[in-house]
Amino acid sequence: MTVLPRPAARARPTMNDVAREADVALKTVSRYVNGEQNINAAMAERIADAIARLGYRRNLSAASLRPGRSSRTVGLVISDLANPHWAALARGAERAATDRGYLLVTGSSEEDGARHDALVDRMLDQRLDGLVVVPPREPGRPWSALVPPVPPVVFVDRPLDTPGAHAILADDRDGARAAVASLVRAGARRVALVGDSWLIPAMAARREGYRDALADAGLPDDPALQHDGAHSLTQAQELVAGLLGTPAGGAPPVDAVFAANNRASLGALHAFRDAGRRLPLVGFDDFEAATLLDPPVSVVAQDVGGMGAAAVHLLLDLLGGTADVPSRVVVPTTLHLRGSERP
Repeated sequence: MTVLPRPAARARPTMNDVAREADVALKTVSRYVNGEQNINAAMAERIADAIARLGYRRNLSAASLRPGRSSRTVGLVISDLANPHWAALARGAERAATDRGYLLVTGSSEEDGARHDALVDRMLDQRLDGLVVVPPREPGRPWSALVPPVPPVVFVDRPLDTPGAHAILADDRDGARAAVASLVRAGARRVALVGDSWLIPAMAARREGYRDALADAGLPDDPALQHDGAHSLTQAQELVAGLLGTPAGGAPPVDAVFAANNRASLGALHAFRDAGRRLPLVGFDDFEAATLLDPPVSVVAQDVGGMGAAAVHLLLDLLGGTADVPSRVVVPTTLHLRGSERP
């Protein structure tokens, strides 16, 4: 068998190559690729032609190492890209970054503190200009432990208990309060709360809203009805399936469900299907199939994509030194009652 020699790797063209091809000074090429406008039109045209012929690309990574220079790249660390909630947030963030001439690099922490820390370190090693971060359920090291310099950081969807930290947050507590109040108005007296870990600040806030609504209605705050083990759809399905049975000890059955995230809503719907009956339901976070069901699922909606976009705009305003940048922005939620809140 004849083995053909591997072609030699082609060296990447440099600014020196462009300068020789265009017959201009290296400094003129440098000014051109850095966007300076006061360059002779004929020279600029020769440089552009040389760049096209040679296939020259600016090395942004090298440029970002120089003091005062930008990579025009920002990082986004989210929880789980497979979850439509986080995918929508990432999409909004990416559009905002693109609109302002930046590249967005995204990674998923999978709610693991060590993985989150490794992603942040990798992004900092790449000299990204700034970070948008969803803090993980399992906390990693404190942000104060990072060795300066640390670029600007904006937290999104989940607050961080750090003085002066910039954050874009939904009004989780008020949204949950409105959701549970709608179930109570429809006649529910024993409303189950099904959600993820209370260690997640947004989930803890939704639990407080749930309790607020019960207090407003003069109903007892029963810890036995509050379940925080629904991180996945399957876990939520199993929890709600258990709620549909007859509780031990002859206690009154659950008569409604507040699903505190989209996975909990979907898990509840699977449990209802398997049991052949349903309970009144309101979920937190809208999802695509919600209006296709019978009855359509009532939800507390938050503009997740808008929050991702707002976080990027806030980050880039910080980078640009814009005055009076708010440290915390709370985005209101909207309750959409579609019928599933009623028996």
